[in-house]
Amino acid sequence: MSEEKLVSVETQTEYSITTGQHETRIFFKVYVEAAKSGLIADMGAERWQTLCILASFMDERGECYPTQDHIASRLGVSRQTANQRIKRLVEYRWQGRELVRAIRKRDEHTKRWENTRYTVLPISQITIFNTEPEAM
Repeated sequence: MSEEKLVSVETQTEYSITTGQHETRIFFKVYVEAAKSGLIADMGAERWQTLCILASFMDERGECYPTQDHIASRLGVSRQTANQRIKRLVEYRWQGRELVRAIRKRDEHTKRWENTRYTVLPISQITIFNTEPEAM
């Protein structure tokens, strides 16, 4: 199996001469190997789309804390549907390994549930800010 990157997320900063403002944009880069390896076909379109939306929130450690409402809005589905899709993604395994981990805990002081912390793991082949994906 190839050890090429399948997907990366890159940032680009642009300067607008009309407004004098800098704007940073974030881009996903999907490599042909993502299809060749069978990852996308095995995941299916729904999980792949959900993974990409979740990854759009992540930091350089792969961690993100989006609300279900944010995920639902970006997926164009109801909150309940987004919750079901996230659950299926978290349960999914590629070559026996998880791609996304979800941790939900209560605030120590208020005892209220915090936003779920999702971690997009390196085996997912999605990277951001020059981190490296894990070899497949």
